[in-house]
Amino acid sequence: MKVTEKKKAIFLDRDGVINKEVSYLSNPDDFEFIDGSVDALRILKQKHFLLIVITNQAGIARGFFTEETLKLIHNKMISILKQNMIELNDIYYCPHHPEFTGPCDCRKPNSGMILKAKLKYNIDLSNSYMVGDTLNDIETGKAAKCKTVLVLTGYGKEEQKKIRSIIPDMIFKNLKEFAINI
Repeated sequence: MKVTEKKKAIFLDRDGVINKEVSYLSNPDDFEFIDGSVDALRILKQKHFLLIVITNQAGIARGFFTEETLKLIHNKMISILKQNMIELNDIYYCPHHPEFTGPCDCRKPNSGMILKAKLKYNIDLSNSYMVGDTLNDIETGKAAKCKTVLVLTGYGKEEQKKIRSIIPDMIFKNLKEFAINI
């Protein structure tokens, strides 16, 4: 019997980590990569990590945009990355919000999206990272037993001031600084 080797992954929050933070990004024209994030994804791919986006998209539950619009935004991101010879392994999103749809296991800080990816891709979570710009992202990574990284883009600088009981394993200026240093 052949034992399949477990893979390592980078779980990435989208808004404020990969692309510039726009409150409830609902227009593909407003999607803009953070400086250095495309290079960072290339570096992480070269280091043999799976790249998996893990993003809450409560704007769907709130009626700000549709899943169809979200697909257009993701297709724009995927297209630009492909032009740069970078491929994401997957994108998981939570369309829920507890006030509108009730509780779910996928909305961060729950680890449902990471656990789905773990099963699909045979991921070793102890050698994987959750990268985000909020303590909610850090809590998600800790719940899934990943290493956690707070980047100081998006909401990161403000969130860093709130660090008390939820403490990231690492803090970096941005995604590129993380990619270079791991």
